[in-house]
Amino acid sequence: MDESNHSPDEHILEAIGRCRIVVRDGKVVEVGEPLIRRCPLARRFARPVDPITPEAVKANIEHRIMSFGMCTPDRKVVMDGEFVGFGASEMLSYGLRNRMLDCAVIAAEGAGTIITANPGLVQGIGGRMSGLVCTTPIPEIISRIEENGGDVLDHSGAVIDQVRGVAKAQMLGFSSIGVTVATAHDAEAIRKIDQKSCIIAVHTTGITPNEAERLARSADIITACASSAIREIASTYALLQAGSSIPVFAVSQKGKDLILEKVRTGKDQVVVMGAKLPYSGDNFPDPLI
Repeated sequence: MDESNHSPDEHILEAIGRCRIVVRDGKVVEVGEPLIRRCPLARRFARPVDPITPEAVKANIEHRIMSFGMCTPDRKVVMDGEFVGFGASEMLSYGLRNRMLDCAVIAAEGAGTIITANPGLVQGIGGRMSGLVCTTPIPEIISRIEENGGDVLDHSGAVIDQVRGVAKAQMLGFSSIGVTVATAHDAEAIRKIDQKSCIIAVHTTGITPNEAERLARSADIITACASSAIREIASTYALLQAGSSIPVFAVSQKGKDLILEKVRTGKDQVVVMGAKLPYSGDNFPDPLI
């Protein structure tokens, strides 16, 4: 399928074991085979997925559609609270609340790339949805995002273009920009136009060693997902690792500062220890790829 040719309402994700998921007109119409069998994060979902099968993934996505309107005009876009302590949306939301960042560039289904300084909008979108590959405009979602302080990059096409998103954020006057990227190419392109951006690499399951190396050289924070390459390569660049089941690596001082400040001001109990990275317990995605 050519993913550039959408139906009027079609949203494609790679999520929950990197299954290819197609939601069309508010219905899950396709779920591909997962690349991994188990994930500690998926076991914590409101609708747990364990083991990861197309049937369980379909049920989980249908639960999201029903509970908060994912990929539909009824989408709830603002949320307080955290799902994981060091997830990308949690780190960006924290950075906005504590003024370490003045805006975030993220991707939303039904809207594409958006720019916002509202931490609740970042968490409401990114904390509930990940792995968005491509999407089509949903006017109600776009309006709700704008009502809550979001700037949509492309109203007519809902394009996902994080590089253009950072460029627009600069044009809007933001100087400390946090941005999520899913490719080394985007991380490198953003670093060329804005040395100060805080780049958080996500959706890394299955990436190549070359991509892992390039991300380690251009990003600030990298989520390991189920990636063996990130664990092996990016960890050698890491100044800090947060979490053990699905490690989050700070590969720059900027990324390290953001994570440590979140730890310093948080109320949760933490363990601080020295260790050779990557550090892993016995609860991690299966298999690592």
